[in-house]
Amino acid sequence: MITPLIFENKSFAECTWLPELAEAEELVVSELPKRALRKNPPDLPSPSELDVTRHFTRLSQKNFCVDANFYPLGSCTMKYNPKILDTTALLSGLADIHPLADASQMQGALEILCETQRFLSSITGMDEFTLQPAAGAHGELCGLLMIGAYHRFKGAAKDTVLVPDSAHGTNPASAALCGYQVVQVRTNAKGHVDLEDLKSKLNSRVACLMMTNPNTLGLFEEEILEIASMVHGAGGLVYYDGANLNALLGLCRPGDMGFDVVHVNLHKTFAVPHGSGGPGSGPVGVKRELIPFLPKPRVLKKGSTYFFESDANHSIGKMRSFYGNFSAIVRTYAYIRALGPKGLKRVSEQAILNANYLKAKLKEFFEVPYNGFCMHEFVASAARQKKLGVKALDIAKRLLDFGIHAPTIYFPLIVEEALMIEPTETESKETLDAFVEVMRQIDREIKETPQTVLDAPHTTSVSRIDEVRAARQPNVRFRK
Repeated sequence: MITPLIFENKSFAECTWLPELAEAEELVVSELPKRALRKNPPDLPSPSELDVTRHFTRLSQKNFCVDANFYPLGSCTMKYNPKILDTTALLSGLADIHPLADASQMQGALEILCETQRFLSSITGMDEFTLQPAAGAHGELCGLLMIGAYHRFKGAAKDTVLVPDSAHGTNPASAALCGYQVVQVRTNAKGHVDLEDLKSKLNSRVACLMMTNPNTLGLFEEEILEIASMVHGAGGLVYYDGANLNALLGLCRPGDMGFDVVHVNLHKTFAVPHGSGGPGSGPVGVKRELIPFLPKPRVLKKGSTYFFESDANHSIGKMRSFYGNFSAIVRTYAYIRALGPKGLKRVSEQAILNANYLKAKLKEFFEVPYNGFCMHEFVASAARQKKLGVKALDIAKRLLDFGIHAPTIYFPLIVEEALMIEPTETESKETLDAFVEVMRQIDREIKETPQTVLDAPHTTSVSRIDEVRAARQPNVRFRK
């Protein structure tokens, strides 16, 4: 005797099952008005679930990401982000909190915000922070708006912002967006701000000098105290672009150098996913005299209670909905708490060591125009290779064949055929040595078989895009 299959005290034949797909489609169609129905079925493939899964899995494996590949992208600090930070940000008490909840119902979240402000103030030497800005350039906008409000409050007419010729492109763009005239300051032979040129351009109309330290050449501005004193003496403020803060953690602080306003890229320095893994976050810190101009609302603490304080008469207003990219701030909070002061200092020490190690190895076959002791990054040049008919762009494309993302190329503009390299602190010596050998091989190919480099990449699914039309008319050509 055969015993029938039993489901919930029913035989297999008696159970109610989901309808066949065709029956389900008929059921849906019967509920729709005839005018909404297609006359002919769409010409779509009907692959199995397994085929679809394999297709998208293969596509994901073609993605270039720091979890799978070396990513020495200068000035962008593309470093590994500990996965425990993602787990922390996804805790239900943080991920599911409603942004319109009353402050009494989110004391834990407000504590994280307030503590993060305090941590960033201590790390940078600022007196107070706002976490509202959503990215680095947004932080620049916030900082410049506060600088403008400060000068107007003081009754000073300011219409000029000074920017070094090695600065990040967002610096002059943000200043221009705020209505300032942008004046460029030259770099001297050592790769630092030219003090004489700076002195000649300082006047009572200068609102601020925007700087990165270390600068985009990876060099520490050794005369920063004198630079800040000169700008302050002319009635201006000094703005710190925090893109390169990864080099200073626990070693020195922008506030102690004379900077009045600082923005910090959490998505570069404090292990928040970068680029399409975002969102970013660009908190801004200020010295005491600029606190009244911070965006509102601010998260403050009174006794043991955290609250939103919005009664700020001189505030520039709200920079973003709610209070910044909260999940990014949670990651930063967890990262700082996990590492502590000693760990943060170790981050910068290792980043500096890795950069100087790579520079010493690569300068054997690539020029390094500004060859002083570098911080977390350095700028090499392919000018020597260009004389043999191969440019920095070609080298960048060839690196893809070896599973290595190209460094930033053609920036800063003051270096011919620039290759801006930042290994970060999270890469091992084995990875750095492998990168050096790949660069050595490419240099050898340029001398012996240059067409190999000129035709690169050879192994990627997509060939070179049309560099001229790519920005406005993307034209991705697949290999046949």
